[in-house]
Amino acid sequence: MDRARTAPLAAQRNAVLVLLLALAAAAWALLLAWPGADPGMGGMAMDSPTMGLRAPLFLAIWVVMMVAMMFPAAAPMILTFHQVQAGRRQRGEAFVATWVFVAGYMLVWTLAGLAAWAMAGLAEALAARAALSPTAAARIGGGVLILAGLYQLTPLKDACLAKCRSPTAFIMTSWRDGRLGALRMGLLHGAWCLGCCWLLFVILFPLGMMNIAAMAAITALILAEKTLPAGRRMARIAAVALIAYGALVIWMPRALPTFPAGGGMAMPADAGTGMSMPMPMQDPGLAR
Repeated sequence: MDRARTAPLAAQRNAVLVLLLALAAAAWALLLAWPGADPGMGGMAMDSPTMGLRAPLFLAIWVVMMVAMMFPAAAPMILTFHQVQAGRRQRGEAFVATWVFVAGYMLVWTLAGLAAWAMAGLAEALAARAALSPTAAARIGGGVLILAGLYQLTPLKDACLAKCRSPTAFIMTSWRDGRLGALRMGLLHGAWCLGCCWLLFVILFPLGMMNIAAMAAITALILAEKTLPAGRRMARIAAVALIAYGALVIWMPRALPTFPAGGGMAMPADAGTGMSMPMPMQDPGLAR
């Protein structure tokens, strides 16, 4: 009898895992097909923080990015939630579909994307008003990289990472019955996940929002932090790397992949396409 029950649960678990990975793969395909995507670390086709996009389209791309980058790392938590719910259904208890939990998780990241778009737009406006040179903007980006590295070493990062690395403990301590309970659990897990990873996504602004290589590296780091036995050690190694790279960018701004060739800088979006149009501009720092 136990084996008869275990087999359907294993099949369901495998089906959920395959679906999550298929969605992540489809999201990666969409990102690679996006006109502004750059598979390498070179000059970005769209180096404006908001990519010259209005909020709805920016959010759509952001959600696709979250599916691509976060679903592999979130899979253990989602599978644990599904396993518990499937067991409840077999015992004749109240059952809630796993998508409710996932919806709460994605809602947190969608709201984070809205905040990211607003902050990026504000940063663009302030940079334009201050007439920042590309060199100055790149050095600010280097500072962001250093800040992300330092955050990797904080107690808050450790606390959030501990929650994400322990699906069973999270389910046992945060369980709520019903659909609202599942949604609340998804929101809570999303909040812990956001607290763990938010600065790793902020660095995409100086590295290039559509820099596929940077996205892949961040995805691999997040997956390693959350699932590998040496995850905490990986977080600290990443901290050293980010701090070192940020210092290099401050010293040598051209080391940043979004640094424009010839010292030009991205200008506001073209009214017809909604994409930022690069215009050449001599950097005073380079002229000297």
